[in-house]
Amino acid sequence: MKYLVYSLMLVCSISVAQTKIAHLSFDSLVSGMPETKMATDAAQKYLKGLEEEMLAMKTEFETKYKKYMDEEATMPEMVKKTKMEDLQQLQGRIQDFQNQAQNEYQKKQMELMAPIIKKARKGIQEVAKENGYKFVLDNSSQGGTVLYSEPSDDVFSLVKKKLDAMPAAEIPGSKPAETAPNKPVNRPSATKPGK
Repeated sequence: MKYLVYSLMLVCSISVAQTKIAHLSFDSLVSGMPETKMATDAAQKYLKGLEEEMLAMKTEFETKYKKYMDEEATMPEMVKKTKMEDLQQLQGRIQDFQNQAQNEYQKKQMELMAPIIKKARKGIQEVAKENGYKFVLDNSSQGGTVLYSEPSDDVFSLVKKKLDAMPAAEIPGSKPAETAPNKPVNRPSATKPGK
């Protein structure tokens, strides 16, 4: 039994010794790629277009609001109400546009960065295979993830089956557990004496 345990430990230590692990900062890798500058410039251009549209809408609102405030004293009540509703609707459209613009900008950034990230991951995979690395870890500030791992088999069920077939490990100072009887054990009730 002891020889089997020592043999397993030796095999495990040999396999661990052969596993090559590498690391890199994925954020630094991607930010240093020339394509990232192009993607950032394109995203900024897209954002500028959204900001120009937002500015035009705000200018329209300010112009209409100023006109409303200048003419409010002479307006009939019905016209005041209609103009105020128009201003509120325009303000709502501005708020909706602002929310949509933010979402669209984020989608555009992800769309522009997707091929760059794909290229970086492919490069990591190729370098790992060429240099015999089994794992490449990301040590970026937000990292801690496995960027690449060699395909492998999950042997949990095989090892579990093997361990179940082996005799129980002998632990010094303890007896092997006896099998419990299938009958229920009679235990004294928890009532207080004298009742």
